[in-house]
Amino acid sequence: MWIITVHLKNDIKIFEFDNEKEAKEAFKRIQGYKILTEVIYFHEDCLVES
Repeated sequence: MWIITVHLKNDIKIFEFDNEKEAKEAFKRIQGYKILTEVIYFHEDCLVES
């Protein structure tokens, strides 16, 4: 999952995307101070309690 966080004067907006291509296209269009982040979910069975 890809996240764009946009910081405006009095607001923060967050946009979620399923793939990198969509996120990078939107990143170019969005105005303001912005951060593009890739979120990777890690699941290790030995770390989960039964």
